[in-house]
Amino acid sequence: MARKTVLAIDIGAESGRVMAVHFDGSRFDLEELHRFSNPVTSVHGTLYWDMLHLWRSIQQGIEIGKAHNPVSIGVDTWAVDFALLDSQGSLLGNPVMYRDARTFGMMEAVYERVPRREVFAQTGIQMMPINTLYQMVSLVTLRSPLLAAAHTFLTIPDLLNYWLTGVKACEFTNATTTQMFNPRTGTWADAMLSRLNIPTRILPEIVSPGTRLGTYDGIPVIAPATHDTGSAVAGVPTTRQNFAYISSGTWSLVGLEVPQAILSDAAFEANVTNEGGVEGTYRLLKNVMGLWILQQCRAAWAQHGITYSYNDLVALATKAESPRIHLDVDDVRFLSAGDHPQRIREWCSEHGSVAPQSHGQIVRCVLESLALTYRDTLARLQTIAGQSIDALHIVGGGTQNELLNQLTADALGLPVTTGPAEATVLGNAAVQFIALGDLASIAQARQMIADMDVTKTYAPMKGM
Repeated sequence: MARKTVLAIDIGAESGRVMAVHFDGSRFDLEELHRFSNPVTSVHGTLYWDMLHLWRSIQQGIEIGKAHNPVSIGVDTWAVDFALLDSQGSLLGNPVMYRDARTFGMMEAVYERVPRREVFAQTGIQMMPINTLYQMVSLVTLRSPLLAAAHTFLTIPDLLNYWLTGVKACEFTNATTTQMFNPRTGTWADAMLSRLNIPTRILPEIVSPGTRLGTYDGIPVIAPATHDTGSAVAGVPTTRQNFAYISSGTWSLVGLEVPQAILSDAAFEANVTNEGGVEGTYRLLKNVMGLWILQQCRAAWAQHGITYSYNDLVALATKAESPRIHLDVDDVRFLSAGDHPQRIREWCSEHGSVAPQSHGQIVRCVLESLALTYRDTLARLQTIAGQSIDALHIVGGGTQNELLNQLTADALGLPVTTGPAEATVLGNAAVQFIALGDLASIAQARQMIADMDVTKTYAPMKGM
């Protein structure tokens, strides 16, 4: 086939980019066209995303990409956050960031009306205060005028797709993350939402990955797996069925690919999540705090005039002696921004551990704790799914942290294959090419990604 190009727009919690993905029938080639920040603004204590900045940045990237005569465009972003539109389709306000304090106490408010076990049975989603469900209940509780005026609910990538095409729809992989979708029925969990006074009339149609939504300046817009983790898992370079994955970045998404949602008592007790994937699959996974803690340590030290690159931090940790502390990286104190070195010291004091002293020891403590959490999480997921794993793939920006990769191999006692760092972009593009008829399946796409020679394998060296 003649070379074709799609534009993959990938936006994470820190930054976004517009990428050109070229495909000649046997190989993918990537080209970054435009990179931009994703700033968070605090106004009177509330954290907001700047959606108009993102929209302008996307338009700029597409304009650059037009030189490649793209055959389609696809958007993926982070999950759980959302926008509300009025009856004219206008944005009612900048979306609030998931780390905002408005969800404090909302989990308990939900469980007073709908028991925790029933929420899981209805949605299959991990109980986390950042979830869309608790954000929506905060609006109900506060009698928000925005909710009263709302005509349409859209997740972040759905909002961008609406601005691109004029079509209001929620794509499946992102809809499942909201904790408002019922995997048994394949529809919104209307009965549960009504009990919580969430207006179900504002929830749009749910569409599958690969749906052509419309056009932007004559270019078809195709919904990939619009949740960035869904696209990242689609881009895992594997030919095996029994593989596990970690999408490593600000968050670490640790999981398995399974044929259907698992809503068992064991899954509930482990507080795991069932997020929609491509080709009808589900991602049985656990959200682990990830490199966010390290990012916050770095920011805290910078405020005291000590500036480190991430490579500097890894070098310090490599030389540091292990503090032999298994920090609970998912402790709620680490969820919000702030002085995380101090919070680590507080956690150690409360749990009878001697806190790491040097910056290198603190970083090593975080990385070792992440690796041990990955090990424990994957062991539990295998038990829940009744499925063993014979390969672990780490994808995403976190693959560049070689110490964490090696610690993970040591903790699991398994070889760990990392890369590609651009798995999300490749998974996004793969779904577009499948929709266009240039690829037959995700399995074919994964084989081609595996053939790109962009991976590295870490063998276990010593136990942890």
